[in-house]
This record gives sequence, structure tokens and C-alpha cells, in this order.
Amino acid sequence: MLQSTATVRIEAADLQAAQRVLAAISRSFEAKVVGQTRLRETLLIGLVTGGHVLLESVPGLAKTTAAQTLADSVSAAFHRIQCTPDLLPSDIVGTQIYDAAKGTFTTQLGPVHANIVLLDEINRSSAKTQSAMLEAMQERQTSIGGEVIPLPDPFLVLATQNPIEQEGTYQLPEAQMDRFLLKDVLDYPTPAEEAEIIRRIDAGVFLPEAKPTAVASLDELRMVQQLVKRIYMDPAIVRYLVGLVYVTRHAGQYIDPRLATLVEFGASPRASIAFSQAARALALLQGRDHVIPEDVKSLAHRVLRHRIILGFEAVAEQVPVESIIDAILASVQTP
Repeated sequence: MLQSTATVRIEAADLQAAQRVLAAISRSFEAKVVGQTRLRETLLIGLVTGGHVLLESVPGLAKTTAAQTLADSVSAAFHRIQCTPDLLPSDIVGTQIYDAAKGTFTTQLGPVHANIVLLDEINRSSAKTQSAMLEAMQERQTSIGGEVIPLPDPFLVLATQNPIEQEGTYQLPEAQMDRFLLKDVLDYPTPAEEAEIIRRIDAGVFLPEAKPTAVASLDELRMVQQLVKRIYMDPAIVRYLVGLVYVTRHAGQYIDPRLATLVEFGASPRASIAFSQAARALALLQGRDHVIPEDVKSLAHRVLRHRIILGFEAVAEQVPVESIIDAILASVQTP
């Protein structure tokens, strides 16, 4: 009988090796990025699961610096794509260029062909371009002139969107947002953190020549990615996370009716899959070989906030989706 990788016992030496890799990446991240502890955790979860991350924040909160630092820490190829309304799918995936001297076409790969891709202000690109990028994320390959080209392994997309400037933007369709493993919302730094940012700028920490030295290889990262699949998840926790997702679809039966009427559509099965993958990664980040209910709870906002669709009344009453998620968490018994 085949045995699931998630039920195979993880040796202590393997767990310690993964911890060393993740701790080294975390230290490298903290040396360059001030604060943003949850952002670091979110990016590491995406990195070790291979799941893509959607980041929402106002400009200037170190999203680009964080992505670049993460890539530098693991010797990964990094590309940043600034989305604009006139950005074409070929600008992202690549195109064929005619060589008049040879009378042949040559393939020129686009910036999506990198280990870590920062898709800045994804909601500023057209629907057609968004679709091309999200197809590459899902299929992990591109097609240029009939030639299928696999994307690098590992492959992680960090997409950002600006919530305050909506002119000239295209809202991401709900079905496309569902393809992101996590959505994190970043907040401003504290006064102490902002003072530390200025100190580091004065010290030259952010100069191009201050690029951090790689602290882990891509092979070590692939080792961690394989190990995270073997983190144990008890069937009771599986039932718990599936129960949370179920309540999003039948909110009227479990939470305050006033809040329930604001929910138009609940989360898809991708939410349960995201909970499972992200909870295992979070357990590994915290040095455990098993998932606990608190892992699921701490991920609830990041897994569900872009998957629960609220009606216009929620917008009119300025009810945040996080309040709905908190009500759902309170309605499901913790195992």
C-alpha cells in the first residue's frame, strides 16, 4: 500500500537541516528589511510551498526590497515587472524575433522566466495581460510561437496591488485571485522601525553594492520544499480547516445573521488546499514536524480574505472581510 508523504516520520536531522536553511534566510531578510515580521513569514511560506502571494499595501512599504532580498538569499533569479495599462502579454512571457540575416525566428524569453517574480501593481495591467501572467503561474510554463517552455524551479510570484489609487486600474477577477495561496495586507512601520530605516539608509545598507550574500542554495530550498510535504497533519485538524471553509459557504447557519447577509460567495476548495499547504509550512518555520490548530488560526485572514466575496452592502457599511473571518473562527470548535 502506498503511504502518504505527510505520514512519513521526519528524521530529527532533516528537521534541523531545514531549520538551519530557514533561519539563515530569515536572518538575511531581517538584515535588510526593517520590521515586517508577518511579511517575512508570508514570503517564506510561499517560498517553501511554491504558492504565489498577493500583497496589498500603500507604496513604500519595502515590498520590492523584500522580494529582492529573498531572491538574493537563495541565489535565485529575480525579475520585477512594473504593470501598466499598455503592458502586453508578450512583454511578460516573451516573444519571437525575426532575424533577417538568418531568415529565422529566435525566441526571446520574458521576465516571467525567473525563480522569483515581483509583479508590481498587477491591477494596473489589462485583463488580457493579467490572464497571461496567471496562466503562467498556474501551468508553470509559457508557450511562445508554439514552443512550450517550462518555468524555472522553484518559481514564486509576488503580486502587489495599491488599494488607494484606483484610477487606471483593472480589478482582479475573483477566480484569478483564488489562485494566490495567500493575500497579506501590510501596515505602516512603527516610529521606532521608521527611525531604524533612516539609520540603515545613512549606513548604506540599501546601496546596490550592499547586496546580501546568498545564505542558501536552490538545492537546499528544494530540500525544504520536499520536507514540508511530510509535515504531519492530524485528521482532526483537516476536519477543522475544512469546517472553516464550509462555514464561509453557509454563513447564515453559523454566524451573526447581520454579518452573514454580507457574504455573497464563500471560499472554494482551493482555500482548504491553501490552509493545508500553508499550515504545514508554518509548522516547519516554527520547528515542528506537525501542525497545530493555532497554525490554521494564524493563517485564516491570509487564506480567506481574498476568497470570501462580500456584497455591496459590506462596502457601503465599511465592514472589513476580516470581521467576517473572525466570526467564522469563533463559530467553529477548535480541535
